[in-house]
Amino acid sequence: MASSSCPFYFLFFSSCLLIPISIQSHVQSPEKHASLFIFGDSLFDSGNNNYLKNAAGRANFWPYGETFFKYPTGRFSDGRIIPDFIAEYLKLPLIPPYLQPGNHQFTYGANFASGGAGALVETYQGMEIYKIGGRKFGFLSLLDLGSIPSVRAREQNSPSGLMKEATVLAKLHNKALSNVLKKLQKELQGFKYSVFDFYTSTTDRIKHPSKYGFVEGKVACCGSGPYRGMGACGGNGMGATKEYELCKNPGEYLFFDASHPTEKFNNQIAKLMWSGNSELTRPYNLETLIEA
Repeated sequence: MASSSCPFYFLFFSSCLLIPISIQSHVQSPEKHASLFIFGDSLFDSGNNNYLKNAAGRANFWPYGETFFKYPTGRFSDGRIIPDFIAEYLKLPLIPPYLQPGNHQFTYGANFASGGAGALVETYQGMEIYKIGGRKFGFLSLLDLGSIPSVRAREQNSPSGLMKEATVLAKLHNKALSNVLKKLQKELQGFKYSVFDFYTSTTDRIKHPSKYGFVEGKVACCGSGPYRGMGACGGNGMGATKEYELCKNPGEYLFFDASHPTEKFNNQIAKLMWSGNSELTRPYNLETLIEA
């Protein structure tokens, strides 16, 4: 496709595999700014599930959103999520959910992510984006799934080896992802990518939270039961419990609820994805990828 100074960026995130993809595609446009289109699951959902009748889960109730927005937006966090910070690096406003009523202007992009979205072959459209001009992809590896509060809680209540199994699966996935990307780079002309090591960065924060400005790396800020990993955060959501515990300062925690990061954690991850060194983000970070 013809090159111009008006890039479009695509961020993908799949719920089962936890793989975000950032794609840059140069297209002809009369305006000189980037547009950000986001696909994925609850880690990237800015509120689409608010408008889905049969959504697997929603975060449109208190205390979600308490830190930054001061009200629930549908984001599964106390505040902003990773795409919000990436948009800021691109000098864009927050990208609204695609399903938001009256939101039909996509000058700056759109967020199609939905909590509970799958990673089935028929739902993964990365190569379709390549066919229409996408050439630069950024991926996030799986974190250690055995370390999130919901898995820890289930293992403590009913020991079954779930934590170990989840960790093994995450490692196998990350190895397979690396192999696939190398293969695609050989097969697809112009294909360039960035991979952020979510596994290592998260594990180090869980083991050494104070090193990164956190107090707690294993227990969630909001929830119930062991590690606050049981039930739901808040009392008004689908399947939510009426009683739950809520920490005083989410910024001291890695996880806000049983499965989702706090705004502070999201901010740190987005920064590393954008400008991190080659130990965690390679062969490019997102900032250098879009210029490559």
